[in-house]
Amino acid sequence: MAQTISVYDPGHFHAALLLNQRNARVNRTIHVYAPPGPDVEKFIALIESFNARAENPTDWRLECHLGADALEAMVAERPGNIVILAGRNGERLALMHRLHDEGFHVIADKPWMTDSANLPHLNAITAQMPLAVDIMVGRHSAFAKLRNAVINTPSVFGEIDRSSELPALEFTSCHHLMKLVGGQPLQRPPWFYDSRVQGDGLVDIQSHYVDQAQWLLGQGHRFDIDTDVEILAAERWTTPVPLDLFRESTGESAFPKYLAHVVEGDILQLACNGRIDYRMRGTWVRQYCDWGLREAPGGGDIQGFTARGTKAKLNVDLGPETGFQPEMRLSLHDGQDIEAAAGQWRAEFPRLEISATDEGYLLRLPPKDQVGHDAQFPLMLEQFLDLVEADAWPADLTARIRARYTLLARALDHCAATK
Repeated sequence: MAQTISVYDPGHFHAALLLNQRNARVNRTIHVYAPPGPDVEKFIALIESFNARAENPTDWRLECHLGADALEAMVAERPGNIVILAGRNGERLALMHRLHDEGFHVIADKPWMTDSANLPHLNAITAQMPLAVDIMVGRHSAFAKLRNAVINTPSVFGEIDRSSELPALEFTSCHHLMKLVGGQPLQRPPWFYDSRVQGDGLVDIQSHYVDQAQWLLGQGHRFDIDTDVEILAAERWTTPVPLDLFRESTGESAFPKYLAHVVEGDILQLACNGRIDYRMRGTWVRQYCDWGLREAPGGGDIQGFTARGTKAKLNVDLGPETGFQPEMRLSLHDGQDIEAAAGQWRAEFPRLEISATDEGYLLRLPPKDQVGHDAQFPLMLEQFLDLVEADAWPADLTARIRARYTLLARALDHCAATK
């Protein structure tokens, strides 16, 4: 039986990306509940573009319920028991708590909160069914799976080095306020520039990196925030956003009054950058994320990852130097043979390319074997539907989500306390 999905107040394009492929498990009528305005109009336009594209078009039919009382209407009419949330993050957990109490399964974009005051809602919605799951698409990346396979090969990588004077796991990235999505300039809502609504540099992109660290350090583990995690340091800083870029990215002519507290003249100080150092299950993890103004022509997000092992160091890079295709460099400490390991890796990744370098090996997957950012969202929806149909919430998933957002909340509080 096909599931009926409602989308509530879609203010981020991730809501539409979950639906960018046909899905026989989903009723083709998608119910949209939202206040009228540009946020929902952009969502509708994006879904219509999926329906109208020449290659692999979707066939969604939108039934829109627009009005100031959209939430109450959705709860009362209840066309289905699944809700997609992607947009304003500041009140996300309180909204999810309301929907949880009404019996809705929720799949929601990150981050789920912008401050630690909302943690009681997190505990409530993860205590029992129905489901509350965040959109963590990084686990569907073939390159990330290859990365994990290399790290989990003791004959080559050894063990994660917990004795190093440097972080054992290090995630870095640079994102851009002006970027292309689907070949078109991304228009951001003006509230994106309010960290009280969108979230700051310690909670937004950082949520993905915590999930990746949990994947590497405890797949299937029931995380306990008090015994498994220790915050070491946290800091955040701003990117100066000139008025002309704000105008271009939002379509607004001036900074809204609600942003006056972060505006000086024609410059908005956006608190979108951050670094968190913590120990997870005894392993030092560092997460660093900053934002630039515009991505380079033909470019995109710049990402890096380093894992330090007792026998090797693994670097994953994506950026201008790699042609914006991910590359993996394996530097060996003792010149060990990787032939047997390479055969194991190719069993899962048959077209894996391995080239010898002066320091070790370069590993690549052909583009057709990689799962791009947008293509991972329908896979996330499939995973969520599996959980809904199983009518069960795996205990390790519950614990992982609780630990993830509690870690970020504690990083926020640590930063505030040491400011």
